Amino acid sequence: MRAPSERKPALGFIFITLVLLVLGFGIIVPVLPKLVTQFEGENVAAGSAEFGSLVGIFAAMQFIASPILGSLSDRFGRRKVILIALAGTATDYVLMGWAPTLGWLFVARFISGVTAGTLAACNAYIADVTPPERRAQGFGLVGAAFGVGFVVGPLLGGFLGEFRGHPTLRLPFYVAACCVAANWLYGAFVLPESLPPEKRRPFSWKRANPVGSLLFLRRHKGVLDLAGTYFIFNFGQVMLQSIWVLYTGYRYGWNTRQVGLSLALVGIMAIIVQLRLVRPILARTGEKRGLILGLLISSLIMACYGLAGRGWMIYALIPLGALGGIAGPAGQALLTKHVPADEQGALQGSLAGLVSLSSIFAPLLSTWSFGAFIAPTSRFKLPGIAFFESSILIMVALLLALASFRADAAAGRASAGEDEGAGS
Repeated sequence: MRAPSERKPALGFIFITLVLLVLGFGIIVPVLPKLVTQFEGENVAAGSAEFGSLVGIFAAMQFIASPILGSLSDRFGRRKVILIALAGTATDYVLMGWAPTLGWLFVARFISGVTAGTLAACNAYIADVTPPERRAQGFGLVGAAFGVGFVVGPLLGGFLGEFRGHPTLRLPFYVAACCVAANWLYGAFVLPESLPPEKRRPFSWKRANPVGSLLFLRRHKGVLDLAGTYFIFNFGQVMLQSIWVLYTGYRYGWNTRQVGLSLALVGIMAIIVQLRLVRPILARTGEKRGLILGLLISSLIMACYGLAGRGWMIYALIPLGALGGIAGPAGQALLTKHVPADEQGALQGSLAGLVSLSSIFAPLLSTWSFGAFIAPTSRFKLPGIAFFESSILIMVALLLALASFRADAAAGRASAGEDEGAGS
C-alpha cells in the first residue's frame, strides 16, 4: 500500500474528507440550540441570546486562526493542516457532549475555533488540483459535500436527539466525534498531499495575522470588491443558519426530527444543484452572471422564509433557495483567477477569515433580533425578522458585485487603450 504522499491528489479524496466533516457537524445542528435553551431553563429568548454568543466565540477564534492555518498550509502542505483541524473538532464534540454547564460549551467552542482551518485548507486543495477554468465546478464539490453531510447528519442527529421517544440531546455529540475521528484516520492514511514542495513558500506572520490576511485581499487587483461581496453574502447565509432551529421550533412547533428532515431536504437540494446544475448553469451564464443570478435568488427566498406562515411552505421554498447556491462557486472561482498558484492557501485563509468574521456578528444579530421580536415585552411580534435582514444584506452584496464588474470593465478598456497607444 502506497503512502498518502505518494498518491496522486484528486477531488474525490477531498470530497470524502468534507463529507465526513460536515456529517459530524450536521449531527449536532438539530440539538445544540435546544441544549443551550435547556441550560437556560427552557427560556427560548434567553437561549437564543446565549446560542448566538456560543456561535460568536467559535467564529472569533476561527477568524484569528484561519489565516494562520491557511498560510501554514502554503508552507507545510494542506494535509497536515487538515489533520490538525480535525483533531480540534473531535475534541470539541467530546467536550460538548460531556459539558455539565453552559461554560464548558464555550470552552469547547473556543478550542474548535482555534483549530477550525479544515475548510480553508480543503478549498486551497481544490485550487491546487483544478485548472482555473474548472474551479467553479471544483468549488461546487464543496457545496455537494455539504449537501451529502446535511442529508445524513441532521436526520441522524434528529433521530439520536429523541431516541425511542425520549430526549437524548448529548448522544449526537459523541456520534459526531466518532465521525470526525474516522475523518482524521482517513486523512492520516489515505488523503494525499496536493501542494508539491516546489510550490510552497515561507511562512510569514504579516500574511498570517488576521489583519494582515485581510490586507492581503488588497494586493491583487479586483480581489477586494469581490471579497466584499463574498463576505456580505456569507453574513446573510450565516444569519439563516444561526436561527433556523430556533425559528422553526418557535413558529411551527418543530421538534428535532422535523428540523432534521428539513435540513436533510436542504442537503439533498444542495447535492443536486452543486453536482448537477452548477456546471451547466455557469457554462451558459458565465461566472459573473451566475453570481448575480445566485444572489438574486438567495435574497428573494430569504424574504419568503420570513413571510412563510405555515411549516409546509418552508419545504416548498427550500428547492428554490438551493438554486441560489450557484453564487458561492461562481464567486470563489472569480476570486481564484486573480491570485497566483503559490498564494491560493493565503487567499482561502483570508476568505475563511471573512466567513469567520461574518460568523462572529451574524449570529449575534440574528439571535438578538429574533429574541427581541418574540419576547413577551415586544409590542410587535416578527419572528421572521432575521430573514428579512438577511435578504437586504444579500441585495447589498449584489450591488457591490455589480460595481466590481463595472470597475473591471473600465480597467479593461483603459488597459486596451494603453496597449493601442503603445502600439502606435
